[in-house]
Amino acid sequence: MKQPIPVTIVTGFLGAGKTTLLRSLIERRQTRRLALLINEFGEVAVDGALVRDAAAGDEHVHIEDFAHGLIAYGDDERFVPAMQAIAARRAHVDHVLIETSGLALPTAAMALLQSAALADDFILDATLAVVDTPLLLADEFDGGATGTMFDQQLAAADVVVLNKICGLDEEALLRAETRVRERAPNVRFLELAFDARLDIRLALGLRLHQPTRTEHMHFTPTMPDPGATPLAAQYRLNGHAHSGLGAHSHGLSTHKHFHEQDPGWMSFVLRTDAPQNGERLHAALVAVARAEPLLRCKGYVRLADEDAAVLVQGVRARVALSPGAQAAPARSLLVFIGYHLSRARVAALLATHTGSAWR
Repeated sequence: MKQPIPVTIVTGFLGAGKTTLLRSLIERRQTRRLALLINEFGEVAVDGALVRDAAAGDEHVHIEDFAHGLIAYGDDERFVPAMQAIAARRAHVDHVLIETSGLALPTAAMALLQSAALADDFILDATLAVVDTPLLLADEFDGGATGTMFDQQLAAADVVVLNKICGLDEEALLRAETRVRERAPNVRFLELAFDARLDIRLALGLRLHQPTRTEHMHFTPTMPDPGATPLAAQYRLNGHAHSGLGAHSHGLSTHKHFHEQDPGWMSFVLRTDAPQNGERLHAALVAVARAEPLLRCKGYVRLADEDAAVLVQGVRARVALSPGAQAAPARSLLVFIGYHLSRARVAALLATHTGSAWR
């Protein structure tokens, strides 16, 4: 009897650090042969290119981009065939990693893994939700569409990874854990990721949805709840049971296209051929985030004083420019994601602060 291929789903809100976490897992994969499906909310696959840089042409790491739309949702016709293609080469794949869009729920992929088309070949190993801890502590996920999406992602997770924690003391970390458990009491484990690095043993091979009653060891929470004890039965009767915890509810958010529920989420790309000044661009992106409902920006920019492009990563008003972007296009491009975000106003602000036209 063939063994199902384990699948880990990595979810988390925009800018939480999912892609960086995946890059670190690739670097620590040891002998594991990996297949990765990378989903982005937007027309340019920046995250997929970054993961490919980490793989550096490794023949044992296969990567497929899912730009435009949301992976495994109702009108996604690529997900099942892509997974079936992986199953066809199962002799060369030890584990599948699926990174969902920051504006998607993992329950869509979870449901399809249990469908007749995929259930014989795959089993959910665990769902990891990556959290931008400073934003959580700053109450940036309280209320509105952002808070709703964040809470739904947490509720679907087996493991929550507290990311971006460098500089936070123990009191802050305990406060973050409390907030996660208040919002998603059924989360089984919390783990800490310094610089989005997580021990691969805490991410892959967890068997949290193993369809057997055979007992096996699991790691304990990094920061246990007061009075918490290990679960008495750490097994799964099937891919949907949660060892006494509430089963995930898929509902409308899984089976209808995301845009049909809330068309306020916007993503667009702006480009320029003009060489940029790094400091002015940084100030421009901060100004955009303060003036507009911008949640995430990312892309590649050509600087006037640099031979290679730089990688731009922004979460709200936190913006970083990193040198050495290997997969950069010939011209500068930036992806902007936000709620009721205006392309015209963002382009105008960029033009005002950088002195160049963005279209």
